[in-house]
Amino acid sequence: MKRFRTAIRRNVTTLAALVALPLAAAAEGDRVDTLFDKLQGAEGREAARLAGQIRAEWSKSGSAAMDLLLRRGKEAIEAEEFAKAVEHLTALTDHAPEFAEGWAARGLAFYRQGEYMLALADLERALALEPRHFGALRGVGAVMQQLDRPELAWRAYQEVLALYPENAQVREAMEPLEPEVLGRAL
Repeated sequence: MKRFRTAIRRNVTTLAALVALPLAAAAEGDRVDTLFDKLQGAEGREAARLAGQIRAEWSKSGSAAMDLLLRRGKEAIEAEEFAKAVEHLTALTDHAPEFAEGWAARGLAFYRQGEYMLALADLERALALEPRHFGALRGVGAVMQQLDRPELAWRAYQEVLALYPENAQVREAMEPLEPEVLGRAL
């Protein structure tokens, strides 16, 4: 009888954990939604802080192993070891194909390698999973600039600013495009 009760407790605990997973995912989604709402009206350091919090939420895969692969991939990008970054991030996207941040990070690694079409494919996958991913949108803009498609770069950057109006890096990237896209003042 004691074994039976232990087994029931274990099953109830497992069931409770399974029920909590969708609730945790919904709560995470609610947090990101709230952060995006606040980001719309934020300025300066507050906007940067909120954007950082959104990035932090996006970096949570729900798996310690996948989070480790993401961290190693990002560290390799920072160290300019792009082939190593692609290896880590490919393992991540293979094992967690629904994790947008893995695709966005690998897109950045490909971009840094000059592999613009591979970068674009990964950034598009990240955006299919998380349409508000302003980092992936910024990456699309940068790729389009490299491919000499200023109108498409401009549109991608405008989408970033619609989500994150205080993004100074995007505003700076748009400056050289302005005369070509909007025309020159007389």
